[in-house]
Amino acid sequence: MKTLIVYAHPEPKSLNNSLKDLAVSTLETAGHEVRVSDLYAMNWKAVVDAADYGPDASSPLKVALDSGRAFDAGTLTPDVLAEQEKLLWADTIIFQFPLWWYTMPAILKGWVDRVFTYHFAYGVGEHSDTRYGERFGEGTLAGRKALLSVTAGGPESHYAARGINGPIDDLLFPIHHGILYYPGIEVLPPFVLYGTDRMTDEDYPDVAKAWEQRLLTLESTEPIAFRRQNFGDYEIPSLQLKKGLEPAGRTSFGLHVRG
Repeated sequence: MKTLIVYAHPEPKSLNNSLKDLAVSTLETAGHEVRVSDLYAMNWKAVVDAADYGPDASSPLKVALDSGRAFDAGTLTPDVLAEQEKLLWADTIIFQFPLWWYTMPAILKGWVDRVFTYHFAYGVGEHSDTRYGERFGEGTLAGRKALLSVTAGGPESHYAARGINGPIDDLLFPIHHGILYYPGIEVLPPFVLYGTDRMTDEDYPDVAKAWEQRLLTLESTEPIAFRRQNFGDYEIPSLQLKKGLEPAGRTSFGLHVRG
């Protein structure tokens, strides 16, 4: 298995860094190939601007169209091209980050904004009476799996169904479904650590054991059963879920998960 770890935390002594290092050692010991994109260490540029597209940038800037034109022409910046190459190389992508303000750190969102360009991560495939592009289960990155490894400062009860922060599956849905599944990546259930602001050194061995177990079962873990866009569950072009397919009582994000 070839694994790309995209890591976003500014502190080398952090729990997130320890989890990243443990992932590298565990997977390599098990015989897998691993590459790491340490975004802070790379001084990753987090903002999209005209410089990303060189001679293919328009005025006024049109991010989607310009990024697609630069991708087609091979004129994206070297840092973006390198990350796209890593994604195409990988079988599995692990995203290691803390949950800040209910989402990923800005530097990681900036990685997505710049790397997931038009004609690479989206804007691919045919549009017809039966298909609406290749996305949500199809696309450039189909055949790969992704796992979010997330640390949250609050206790688990805050992220439960009745918790004040909302269910963790709902908070992560925009990443799972909207960023990863959109270009075709199968999404594994997340590895979430709660109460990390109060975690002690004595707690770490149990955390490490649980993380190692998840890592060693990546290949056998079933992905979240998101519905595929072009395979009969949705009306086209409205992309509304067909009536009668939802399980009784299920609403909102849960509509887009089978079973």
